[in-house]
Amino acid sequence: MSTPPDPETVVSGLSPVGIAGRTLGRIGSLEARLACSEAEIEAAQEVRYRVFYEELGAKASRLQAAERRDADRFDAVCDHILVFDHSLAAPEHERIVGTYRVLTQEGAALCGGFYSEDEFDLAGLIERNPGKRFLELGRSCVLPQYRSKRTIEALWQAIWAYVLHHKIDVMAGCASFHGTVPAAHSEALSFLAQSFRTEPEFQVSALPERYRSMDLVPPEAINAKAAFARMPPLIKGYLRLGARIGDGCVIDHDFETVDVFVVLAVSDIRQRYISYYTADEGAYVA
Repeated sequence: MSTPPDPETVVSGLSPVGIAGRTLGRIGSLEARLACSEAEIEAAQEVRYRVFYEELGAKASRLQAAERRDADRFDAVCDHILVFDHSLAAPEHERIVGTYRVLTQEGAALCGGFYSEDEFDLAGLIERNPGKRFLELGRSCVLPQYRSKRTIEALWQAIWAYVLHHKIDVMAGCASFHGTVPAAHSEALSFLAQSFRTEPEFQVSALPERYRSMDLVPPEAINAKAAFARMPPLIKGYLRLGARIGDGCVIDHDFETVDVFVVLAVSDIRQRYISYYTADEGAYVA
């Protein structure tokens, strides 16, 4: 892994001064940028709590329930991409309507690995690609009333600016189906396993003790259009960009989800999306 950064260059998470606090995406009243303070990170954790625990039923610890925040040890070394709605008559930190958490290899080195390594074996992935820079995406959530194309585009403008700034080669991370029964998503999971597997250089498997097969339905029984329609919006979005899926899924009983591992090489992103997200590149990236 890369050498950890000089602490004096850190403003929020591991971002250097050149990108922290700058607008990384904007659509109408929505602005996407990195969290610049502990208060903004805590506000993002509150948004995550509202979505993951209050709406989707994740199991909160006693501390999380008391503070009403989704927080863990990775937050301190991650960068937090936030979407603000500036049309809201509220303090800045109360205008946060969506968030994404991103973890560089430097950050992972500081806290003993990537968040996803609790479920998937990433050691081989990193070892097979020593010249590539990896970025883990996670904790994606948007408040219900903002689940629209505009909000997602603002988030992805910011992610793309971040990727360009940090010279990232590969984005990766877990994405989830709701519930803890893989068979409930058998057609969609099988379609992913049969049609969207990673190339050998990016092969990732679920940890043996947590591995559950995704290949549950024979190919001739799958309706591709129906299978795709039943996938969560986040997974569909990754696939449209050109993402591939690792081997095996994992049940996360705390979050009440079935997790798959997504790998998106920057070189595989479809050109029409690159053209779209780099249209205003000069405004957001130094």
